[in-house]
Amino acid sequence: MNQDSSAIRQELLRLREQTETQATALDGDLRSLFEASRSSNADDEHDPEGSTIAFERAQLTAVLDATRQRLAELDVALQRVDAGSYGVCERCSRPIPTERLVARPSARTCVACADRR
Repeated sequence: MNQDSSAIRQELLRLREQTETQATALDGDLRSLFEASRSSNADDEHDPEGSTIAFERAQLTAVLDATRQRLAELDVALQRVDAGSYGVCERCSRPIPTERLVARPSARTCVACADRR
């Protein structure tokens, strides 16, 4: 692994740790929300706060799912660094522009190939 790969790997690991911390916090928030609604005898359908609680539950679940997806994408990016294929488009084998990798470190395709989807 060259020096550039090592720096990229360290940055991806930093991002992964940050994302994992966020996922853990979101999971705790969601569990707390479930516990609070379970211990309450509120009826989502008839309680004026019920729709708010249901919305908050759905929103937290969606954000947690997206965070877990980002973790998986960062894991794949780390595998690509180890394999020496990080920064190379999976479709056309051209280099992925640095700007794209800065904006989206887990990018697997170049901008042109991403636009073709």
